[in-house]
Amino acid sequence: MKLILSLMLATLCLFVSSSLNAKPTQCDPAKATKIERSTFEGQRFSVHIEGPSKGDVDDVILIPGLASPRDVWSTTVAAKSGCIRIHAVQIRGFGDDAQINADGPVLDPFIKELADYIAQHIVAKNGKKPAIIGHSMGGLSALIMAARYPDRVGKVMVVDALPFIGTLFNPAATVELVRPQAERMAASIRSSYGQPAPKDTGTDPGPQSQAGRLTNTAEGRILVDRWSRNSDSRVIAQVLLDVMTTDLRPELPKITAPVTLLYAQDDSAMTVEQSTAAFIPQYAGTPNFKAVQITGSYHFITLDQPEKFGAELDLFLDKKPEGK
Repeated sequence: MKLILSLMLATLCLFVSSSLNAKPTQCDPAKATKIERSTFEGQRFSVHIEGPSKGDVDDVILIPGLASPRDVWSTTVAAKSGCIRIHAVQIRGFGDDAQINADGPVLDPFIKELADYIAQHIVAKNGKKPAIIGHSMGGLSALIMAARYPDRVGKVMVVDALPFIGTLFNPAATVELVRPQAERMAASIRSSYGQPAPKDTGTDPGPQSQAGRLTNTAEGRILVDRWSRNSDSRVIAQVLLDVMTTDLRPELPKITAPVTLLYAQDDSAMTVEQSTAAFIPQYAGTPNFKAVQITGSYHFITLDQPEKFGAELDLFLDKKPEGK
């Protein structure tokens, strides 16, 4: 199971999210106030809310990716929760009990429930649409939200994600062509459910490991390995299938919120030109679109280039989300 899962994560390079060691610039201490914390328990996910207890503050949704718990955003929360209200999402099965996500589709029901959460707990209460930041699978989720629920999304930051992963295998790929492969991969992962997971030794698996294809930091490799061990293989399998068979490109013109894309490039993986060609054409037709290439980084931009990520995050957050 570990080899299969690691291979899926490394090959697809779209599904694991991490900001645990990101080092965004601290927000203005003068704006900070007493921090208030609470938890929302949904069916498909839970949310930890943290931010100023009073004042007119912006709401920001953080969505992790496949096999990633909410802890991946710990440093971002610590750095920013004094000035904004952060809603850190965790999909059930990625670090806790799978519950309803153990069977059937996950991605679309998750997005529908998250849209309802935003409408009821943010827009209705505060009168403003939140910013949504998602990495990998979380980035795709943010794009879907913006396309299908424009009245609930102020702006979007997508970190190293594509609207359709199929083009990584074949530039001319379609959902129909990708589906058989996606179903085989999902079935293989799902069949391992219940098998004992290898012990987490907490040691660096090394740059030649599967995790080493995703991040060039020792701590990052340890975390990727740990997160995969602690996630439910049934949920991993289903979300993998859901993502691989989602092609959002026809819906991109519907997005009204500003979209910022951060995409990775490292000379050991692909040239600047190859990275640009892999990402930018997929976003054709997206209104109000900005793309920033983060060089010297593998998939985990927040681990490999924390200063660059922090600078772009500050620019993104400094621009107010759209009003209701």
